[in-house]
Amino acid sequence: MRDFSYLRADSVEAARNAAALPGAMLLAGGTTLVDLAKCGVAEPSTVIDISHIEGLNAIDVNSDRAIIGALAKMSHVADHAAVKSHFPAVSEALWQAASAQLRNMATIGGNLMQRTRCPYFRDPANFPACNKRAPGSGCSAIGGVTRGHAVLGTSEACIATYPGDLAIALVAFDAEVDLGERKLKIEDFFLAPGATAEQEHDIRPGEMITAIQIPGSAAARRSAYLKVRDRQSYEFAAASAAIGLELEADGRTIRDIRVALGGVATKPWRARSVEDALKGKALDEASVRKASELAMEGAVDHGANHYKIALAPRVIARAILKLGETA
Repeated sequence: MRDFSYLRADSVEAARNAAALPGAMLLAGGTTLVDLAKCGVAEPSTVIDISHIEGLNAIDVNSDRAIIGALAKMSHVADHAAVKSHFPAVSEALWQAASAQLRNMATIGGNLMQRTRCPYFRDPANFPACNKRAPGSGCSAIGGVTRGHAVLGTSEACIATYPGDLAIALVAFDAEVDLGERKLKIEDFFLAPGATAEQEHDIRPGEMITAIQIPGSAAARRSAYLKVRDRQSYEFAAASAAIGLELEADGRTIRDIRVALGGVATKPWRARSVEDALKGKALDEASVRKASELAMEGAVDHGANHYKIALAPRVIARAILKLGETA
């Protein structure tokens, strides 16, 4: 780990000014930055501690919307009564992420800024070719061990999977990221690799996340997050789905449905083809399973990750049908 300067920011303005400096990185909970620095991926010249800025840890939720400060702890948001009531998928996604110790330290803003867990990205000593670390150097994962890698949103430059859970639920319910001067739909905040794998987020020098806002809806109130993984806890998703469901008065016809996928794409993935196929249709198992297959349109496997193309639709269908049973 290289030496760096430490600066404690006492305001959002001070943090933004410092973040515009070359080589500067923000520190909140530290659960991501410390990891990246230890493995030699992050080498900040200045670390800006924003953890003491007042007002950025607020959680304000009602039936119309949720506004969650960037410094709110993951565990506090997950356990917030109004979040569990109006946005259950958000609470469930947070509870199924990381470990209890990390959830108690990690912040919402830091969670959104986390980087891939691709082992080739995180081992520069043994795998110098990584377009996320060194643009133009190549992708060691392609042709390597690919079981955990993405099948959607990939390119010749990168097949690394987006690792988070929270953002999957946020994408399903059209959340926005507040960057101060700009507000972005969270789906646009995350960038697919294309030819520029090093650009993972649409955030500019001098910007920082201050809050996220989630619009309320009937689908958000009846929602769930299903995560399938190799072990029951403290593991990243092989495939996950955030689902929201609103039925007509007859209790059988789908008025609104939201579907987003994790564990299978290079960014949080909204499955609009599945939504379009099911809106206005009866909620029955055959229709749900057929529509869920549409989520894998355009999927490309690299050998060992082929199972995700079969797994993801099953995860979607299981989550939808489970919600339907409780409706």
